[in-house]
Amino acid sequence: MVTGISVVTTCYNERTNLQQLIPRIRTILQDTPHEIIVVDDSSPDGTLQVAEELADLAVSKIREGQTKGLAHGMHLAKYDTIITIDSDLENNPKWIPKLASELADSDILVASRTSLPRISERIFSKLYRKELGVHDILSNYRAYRRSIIPDITPTKGETFGAEFLIRAHKKGYRITEIMVEPEPRRSKPRIGNMITANLRILTALVRTLLV
Repeated sequence: MVTGISVVTTCYNERTNLQQLIPRIRTILQDTPHEIIVVDDSSPDGTLQVAEELADLAVSKIREGQTKGLAHGMHLAKYDTIITIDSDLENNPKWIPKLASELADSDILVASRTSLPRISERIFSKLYRKELGVHDILSNYRAYRRSIIPDITPTKGETFGAEFLIRAHKKGYRITEIMVEPEPRRSKPRIGNMITANLRILTALVRTLLV
């Protein structure tokens, strides 16, 4: 039984997106005790100020990327069920209740996209699919049990969330997934254009080999 949900997101220049995302989450979870935690990655556009107005907890940290931002936010969570969600509106909040309820059968539940747009994402996920049992290792739309967070804290830099799953697998935690249709990708993704994004993802892949 879900007694409360901590929703964690990390941002860089996402003030406009937060103004849409947080009210949507509030509506979906209006009958469930919850908190929304926003970790700002030192945005220069006023993201932190918007987060302070709309979220339950808004913190700023030095810019270290998505993975460490999510880890920082998860360590601040007060509920036993933690949902991580991208702040760029590419994760539909409607799946939050399903992720929370189905976490009962696992320690981490991943909302895997049914199709991966970047070749680097497909290579990354294919490499780890059999080992981890997850089709989309780079989806950070996930549910976690709060109790496991200290055991899976990342140390290898930006791996776009893959390190959480790899460390969890090595510790023997149960990882499962649900499949969801991906939302349209925004025109200017945080990770960069096609060439930059693929290079960054492949660099992250190399880092995971050291976990």
